[in-house]
Amino acid sequence: MTSLRRFKDIIPTIGKRVYIDTSSILVGDITIGDDSSIWPLVAARGDVNHIHIGHRTNIQDGSVLHVTHKNNDNPHGHPLIIGNDVTIGHKVMLHGCTIDDRVLVGMGTIVLDGAIVKQDVMIGAGSLVPPGKILESGYLYVGSPVKQARLLHDKERAFLQKSADNYVENKNDYLEHVVEVS
Repeated sequence: MTSLRRFKDIIPTIGKRVYIDTSSILVGDITIGDDSSIWPLVAARGDVNHIHIGHRTNIQDGSVLHVTHKNNDNPHGHPLIIGNDVTIGHKVMLHGCTIDDRVLVGMGTIVLDGAIVKQDVMIGAGSLVPPGKILESGYLYVGSPVKQARLLHDKERAFLQKSADNYVENKNDYLEHVVEVS
């Protein structure tokens, strides 16, 4: 069974060497860049706006990705834009927000409409990023609502890229070795 679903004649556009677990559902106007991975039980709906997932980005198990429709008060709505080399942890909810390059979003975090997460940011597990909040580059953010905790150390900044690289390797193993059994 395919994980990709057509919505109003729009089907997801998938880059090269992408792993999508068959238990995930991707509907409509979704673009996924090369070497990215969509892990088990991810739900992504590009129905009332579009979703863009960059290169070498991983969306981990149980995450939910959605968008906000276009309307008179907000003519562009809120698409979901995720950059390159991003790690989205388990059970994260991203709704109509922008995540720049080299970001780690911790498990169980919620990022809401119009929020912007600049590049080179870590968000601690279980955090809530409110609508319209902007997270500045180079910091660790934690809490509900999220607060700037401190500057990232050099090792942590390097880990942002390492995490993405590790998931590309893991994705390659899955593309080569995972076989459905009946």
